[in-house]
Amino acid sequence: MKSSCGTRFAFLVLFVAQSVCVYAGNFHKDVNIHWGNGRGKIHDNEGKLLSLSLDKSSGSGFQSNQEFLYGKAEVQMKLVPGNSAGTVTTFYLKSHGSTWDEVDFEFLGNITGHPYTLHTNVYTKGLGDKEQQFHLWFDPTAGFHTYCITWNPERIIFTVDGIPIREFKNSESIGVHFPKSQPMRVYASLWEAEHWATRGGLEKTDWSKAPFTAFYRNYNVEGCVWANGKSSCPKKSHWFTKKLGKGGMNKVKWAQKRYMVYNYCTDKKRFPQGVPAVCT
Repeated sequence: MKSSCGTRFAFLVLFVAQSVCVYAGNFHKDVNIHWGNGRGKIHDNEGKLLSLSLDKSSGSGFQSNQEFLYGKAEVQMKLVPGNSAGTVTTFYLKSHGSTWDEVDFEFLGNITGHPYTLHTNVYTKGLGDKEQQFHLWFDPTAGFHTYCITWNPERIIFTVDGIPIREFKNSESIGVHFPKSQPMRVYASLWEAEHWATRGGLEKTDWSKAPFTAFYRNYNVEGCVWANGKSSCPKKSHWFTKKLGKGGMNKVKWAQKRYMVYNYCTDKKRFPQGVPAVCT
């Protein structure tokens, strides 16, 4: 599948490294459905379409077979329709251990007729608290849409259908941790979190509507594959040096002005002593 998160923005000089490691997107070869006891299913021989389901007994999820230290991961998703309150559908990167790094797309379900909340976050050394949330400009249950995470040494870019909605820059120069040393796998899951996911837990999961099912297709990862204690990066990877130019930053401003519903950087009640340094 042709990459959708790299076509609209300016690129720097190509990064040159060791070897080409491009994943064309085959669920059979590239991922492991690691939990759910049959609730995760691949629907075709080509490995292009996968579904995850949730019922009262269990959710389900998959993880990439490879670990990556930097990369670009994208997938097309079609979310649970109707009353999805209390459900969380995800696509994210995560490392191991108690001081893990993590980059999240989490889709918080809602009652029928009310929008999903797209919850984004970045964890470094086990600490998150960098949430930005959005109501999307389309119905994510009516068709497939593309969600992409670009992670390179200077920034993390979240895009939706090729439109950047968030950029988290490397701000180590002012003492802010940035994910750079722990390899991460790509994960996806569908699980229940009715105690917090919808209106802070006020709306509970209607289990009479179960099983809940979300679909994933056209999974693609290009990254620096981690093996034997070191990473091997592609020779010519736009994503490794990618940054947002003026047009890209204007798209971020557009998305955040029109569709952002929560930004930790403006939450003065949560941070009465002042917002985190990365926000300034």
